[in-house]
Amino acid sequence: MPQAPSTPQSLPDALQDAAQRLTELEIKASFAEDLLDKLDQIVIRQQTQINALISEVLHLRQQASDPQAPGQRNLRDELPPHY
Repeated sequence: MPQAPSTPQSLPDALQDAAQRLTELEIKASFAEDLLDKLDQIVIRQQTQINALISEVLHLRQQASDPQAPGQRNLRDELPPHY
């Protein structure tokens, strides 16, 4: 924990301290921008996946609602011969 100086800082020390704080803030801002870019790419990828899943669900609903669609099977047609 920094101690409060008993005497005011000299001007060069104050400038050096301000420059160091500014550099630390610039580093933090750079990391924040990098993280924001990564999160943005994740959101874009997830939205692409969501859109693909929505399209697939709509396609499956369309297949399920179409009684003449090939591949539709009636379970009664598949009864074993002993019934």
